[in-house]
Amino acid sequence: MAYSNIYSMLFFLLIFPLHTLAQIKDTIPLGSTLTANEETTPWLSQSGDFAFGFKQIQDQNHFLLCVYYAKIKDTTIVWYANGGNLVPRGSIAELNPQSGLILRDPRGKMLWSTGRVVTNVAYAVMNNTGNFVLVGNDSSILWESFKYPTDTLLPTQILEIDNKLNSRKSESLFFPGKFVLRIMSNGNLVLNTQSKQTNFEPDSEYYNSHTSDPGNEANSGYRLIFDELGTVYILKRNNQRLVLTPPNVPSTSDNYHRLSLDFDGVLTHYYHRKSISTGKQNWTILWSVPDNICLAILEETGSGVCGYNNVCHLSENQMPYCECPKGYSLIDPNDKYGSCKPRFVPNCDEIGQGNPEDLYDFDVVTDVDWPLSDFERIYPSTEEECRKSCLEDCFCGVAIYRSNSCWKKKLPLSNGRVDTTLNVKAFLKIRKVST
Repeated sequence: MAYSNIYSMLFFLLIFPLHTLAQIKDTIPLGSTLTANEETTPWLSQSGDFAFGFKQIQDQNHFLLCVYYAKIKDTTIVWYANGGNLVPRGSIAELNPQSGLILRDPRGKMLWSTGRVVTNVAYAVMNNTGNFVLVGNDSSILWESFKYPTDTLLPTQILEIDNKLNSRKSESLFFPGKFVLRIMSNGNLVLNTQSKQTNFEPDSEYYNSHTSDPGNEANSGYRLIFDELGTVYILKRNNQRLVLTPPNVPSTSDNYHRLSLDFDGVLTHYYHRKSISTGKQNWTILWSVPDNICLAILEETGSGVCGYNNVCHLSENQMPYCECPKGYSLIDPNDKYGSCKPRFVPNCDEIGQGNPEDLYDFDVVTDVDWPLSDFERIYPSTEEECRKSCLEDCFCGVAIYRSNSCWKKKLPLSNGRVDTTLNVKAFLKIRKVST
């Protein structure tokens, strides 16, 4: 029997490294610290499912203080501090009785904190739900990450009125992007674009739950709830529910669940098997909104889903991606969702210097349009007349032909999307290469 117990313990230790076991504890005492480097062990939840600590992002000198899944090989971050801004190697997070958790750079300058509390912090807890909590001397909750969501909700988490999720800028840039999910004061759950420059009020709305009832406030929504069974629903004031998840939700006992406002603007419910015996796995999509974000967003001001001059496509798994048209290239090669610059800009100074046919050509593509960029419509028109009119117009960057009509468009182009229902042909003006 003694040998059996020894073998059992050895097997347990092989599965769970000693440094991990040492950090699985009920509470995190005052004075505990985390240092931004590769060696520091994070604070783990008792189950070992979630970790709070620094994750190395992109290169060896930049780290993010965050909550992430500890047992998934490909790091999945569900909450982050400091507005998503990375910190340099050697930065320190410390648990303080008066100011909660404090983040300082290597020189001691405070970068972020949970804020002063009404009573002293007694300890912290990384909960099995993924909620990082500061607890007071009277056992009250003084601060919790669930109350300050970033881009993700987890089971047992609630999004209250006027709280919000912000998309991140990109997969590897965690500061706020251009998409926002919020419960409005009227009871509607909405997805909006939001101009980073003004950050004043939402811009284009591209999803609305229609759970507002101006005639009877009791019928209006006031909370978005992600329950412990993995069901996401809008709770109305009369306790009725608008369930957003489909039937037969995979078990939360066997699967991790998360609801994330992805950097591309799609609100997506993912699940992932907890079992480690099946090898490497990816997150699986349970449901998402909107169905086609490329067509859902149409901004009077702003670029749309992708940057200016870019085109939004829908992949086979219904996720959007952006691609510059021929003759254009990304301004920032690291931001595929950003704006595209033309390799030449139509120049009115070239008028009279030669035949336009000798200077310009067209790349012809189908089912692509940039709505709201028109400056002139020609009707009736043939394809050849449309092409010729754009060729001879120094302001024209693209001409769209459809149903005997020609729309001439100016740069920069906005709201670029593929739409197979339009039956359009786009003539993109490009400069001929000199020989």
